Amino acid sequence: MHLIEFFDRGVRINPDGVAFVRPDGTGAVTYAEAEALTHRVAAALHRVGLPPGAPVAVASPNSPTVFPCVLGVLRAGCTWVTVNARSTPEEIATLLRTVEARALLYAAGTAVEQLRAAVPSIEHFVAIDEPAGDDPTLESWLAPVRSRVPLPPLDEEAIAALIGTGGTTGRSKVVRVSHRAFATMLAGFHAHMPERHPVHLVAAPMTHAAGAAVFPVLSMGGTNVVHAGVVPGEILASIERHRVTRLFLPPTAIYALLADPDVRRRDLSSLRWFLYGAAPMSVEKLKEALDVFGPVMAQFYGQTELPMMCTFLSPEEHAEALADPALHRRLASCGRQTVVANVAVLGDDGPAPAGAPGEIVVRSSLRMSGYLHDPEQTAAVRLDGGWQATGDVGYLDDDGYLYIVDRKRDLIISGGFNVFPSEVEQVIWSHPAVKDCAVIGLPDEKWGERVTAVVELKPGAEVDAAELIALCRERVGSVKAPKEVMFRQLPRSAVGKVLKRDLREEYWAGQARRV
Repeated sequence: MHLIEFFDRGVRINPDGVAFVRPDGTGAVTYAEAEALTHRVAAALHRVGLPPGAPVAVASPNSPTVFPCVLGVLRAGCTWVTVNARSTPEEIATLLRTVEARALLYAAGTAVEQLRAAVPSIEHFVAIDEPAGDDPTLESWLAPVRSRVPLPPLDEEAIAALIGTGGTTGRSKVVRVSHRAFATMLAGFHAHMPERHPVHLVAAPMTHAAGAAVFPVLSMGGTNVVHAGVVPGEILASIERHRVTRLFLPPTAIYALLADPDVRRRDLSSLRWFLYGAAPMSVEKLKEALDVFGPVMAQFYGQTELPMMCTFLSPEEHAEALADPALHRRLASCGRQTVVANVAVLGDDGPAPAGAPGEIVVRSSLRMSGYLHDPEQTAAVRLDGGWQATGDVGYLDDDGYLYIVDRKRDLIISGGFNVFPSEVEQVIWSHPAVKDCAVIGLPDEKWGERVTAVVELKPGAEVDAAELIALCRERVGSVKAPKEVMFRQLPRSAVGKVLKRDLREEYWAGQARRV
């Protein structure tokens, strides 16, 4: 199916239901209203002559009206260019220039004049709200009310979205994601998170990666409660007010929720699925989350190149692991392969035995269609037999649960020993004074790279470096324990991920080598 057809299903089963609404209950957009807007956007794109597959970007903070614009791009048969409105103008310009975007629908705050100068391929600028210069507003640009366009041709290998990888762990690439990959992702969502009428709280940027989690909700005629960002108090109040049944947040945002003084005073009983992923999570904080939110935590493993649903650890499996000491270790896993993916681990000489680390590989219709303008990088991750390499290091246990050890490129080699930062981070996260941390390798005359912990403390909390180093020596041994601990605020991306590459580069600047 074409991605727009999943939205159309939601329209048919719940035309008068609310598709998008603000946390305060204002700005509600019904499915029928959203559908009408998608047709007007699509007809306008056809009117200005954009052909099927033309790259069209939408750059806007979250709002109830912005995602119907994305859906209109898809209905037109164009390719959606995902833009994180919180990214810098330079990052957005690089992405739009790389994909040769033909049109940009933008909201106030977008650096339009800078983009106009930096991206000559853009022929059409449309202001969703406040226009820059002589650009038309969305309302004046739209096709007439009651405009209708036919469904795009059914080509499941056509590219639905172009998604930048962000470049937080290396040179940014643009991933080509087909309608086939999105349809497979949705099948995975519905198989593992069945829900008749989901109420979904979305706080991460909808015009970027968070938009992927909106589609399963739309296909069921559910409601999306649209937050402008991750503000813990507002999220907790919204869950209570709207009886939210599902939400997705990265681990760092969950830590912020757990630190909110009202978290145990809110009625969060409506939650069925509290989905987390995109980065490793502290096991100790996961246990705290299970205590606070109940048996609703659910983890996925995926990548931009393999959207979201490669493995899944269900709420029931979380509860089982918490209740049985023999299964506690599973809280550090990201679950077992989903019904839409075949997951394996490759060692140097072929499939790795249970418990042995190697590169995680996936064989699935989730797979990307390749990196845009980068056949060499595409070929590098495509393996014989239809497998795709992830660049992640992990292992499978005897029961098929996958454990992520680290990114291959994050490996620290200290004194000839391999140190995976995530193993050390788990120990540091367990300290009650620690809000978040990142473990990196820094240049060292003796060790080549010294294991270094950069730690961000909770407000008002105190701990000294010696105590954290001693804790790590006790848990993981002296080789893996940090030789140095630094206390500071961690650099983060626009979606809250710790920018390890940027952090590492701060301290490697001026060095002739990078390992």
